[in-house]
Amino acid sequence: MNQENIIMLCQQDWDLKLGTNARNLAREFARHNRVLYVNMPLDVSALVLGFRRPAVRQRFRVLLGWAQGLTYVEPNVWLCTPNCLALSINWLASARLFSMGNKLNAWLLARSIRKAARTLGFDAPYLLQDGLIFQGTELKRLLRPRKFIYYLRDYMVTVPYFRRHGPAAEARLLQQADVVAANSAYLTDYAHRTNPHSYDIGQGCVLALYQAETRHEVPADLAAVPLPRIGYTGFLTTVRLDLELLLALARKRPDYHLVLVGPEDADFRQSALHGLPNVHFLGNKTPAQLPAYVQHFDVCINPQAVNDVTQGNYPLKIDEYLAMGRPVVATRTRTMEVFADYAYLAGNQYEWLAQLAQVLVAPDPERAARGVALAQSHTWAASVARLYAAVRAVSPAPAALVPALAPSC
Repeated sequence: MNQENIIMLCQQDWDLKLGTNARNLAREFARHNRVLYVNMPLDVSALVLGFRRPAVRQRFRVLLGWAQGLTYVEPNVWLCTPNCLALSINWLASARLFSMGNKLNAWLLARSIRKAARTLGFDAPYLLQDGLIFQGTELKRLLRPRKFIYYLRDYMVTVPYFRRHGPAAEARLLQQADVVAANSAYLTDYAHRTNPHSYDIGQGCVLALYQAETRHEVPADLAAVPLPRIGYTGFLTTVRLDLELLLALARKRPDYHLVLVGPEDADFRQSALHGLPNVHFLGNKTPAQLPAYVQHFDVCINPQAVNDVTQGNYPLKIDEYLAMGRPVVATRTRTMEVFADYAYLAGNQYEWLAQLAQVLVAPDPERAARGVALAQSHTWAASVARLYAAVRAVSPAPAALVPALAPSC
């Protein structure tokens, strides 16, 4: 059975301790193909400001030739740490000067990638870029891949770092891509305005820890919280969460106990929530600890702020909540439409209060069971199968990635 060669340029390094979409995607590709995973190159700013960090020092060793830049990390997966130093150019106000610097950075990066690809014998590779990376605007020209796939999973142009040069760069990436693969309906709609070959491939989830049939003891700090427990797990930040909604819910229903599990940003640390007796901050937990908290919430919530940053984000925590068989109340967004028959969606605080009351008064075991099945269907295998189908739809001959689609051949 033939294998395809896939080069992945990724925003997040392979060795990042947190779980990442790109690493999960690479592992699924590698079931039937060969993958070259490319870390972001070290830039001048990171070298100067972060030299004490072990990861930066290791990159510097690669740059000096004192450490290998190409390593075999998993079956069918090689890691390329580029042996080049990128200029720090995002601060430049001039679009012309930025473009000149970016072309140099891209040329240096492409040289590292080409060297790794030649060493591995990666002929006629596919190139997948994970999100908004400036150098990627030149790589289709420099690397000449069989197909260029832009993997769009966040609306990054609203992030402060990307506001100056991001919109123009992403417009170019969307125009150049042979296929745009998005993980939500919102981002697919956004991409389709520029590129008609834009597809919603869904979101893969790793739910090994979130199994409804596994019984967990009530964590000691949660056991001290009275019922009913309305719970949230994740980073507590006003960039993504509606702080005013949480305050309103806690104040209007003092008999509900709001449990917030996760680290806090400055806004949450200073918020009036800390002064309310029915709001309980339980701090950060390890990934392995979180399912026990979710299992013992009476209702799981996702009180999302609705803004440019969050509108297109796929809410992985919804799959985690549903996989544990818990009822879910969440803010209504375009992306949440896929969960409309499984979670209870609310558009304002009054709808939130009504939905919470309904869930607590009249639990729906059948709905919960359907939620478990839905969450467990959101696998990386299913997401990658949709991506393969999208590539074949754009270029039916030759049959792109057919071996990966037909592992039995």
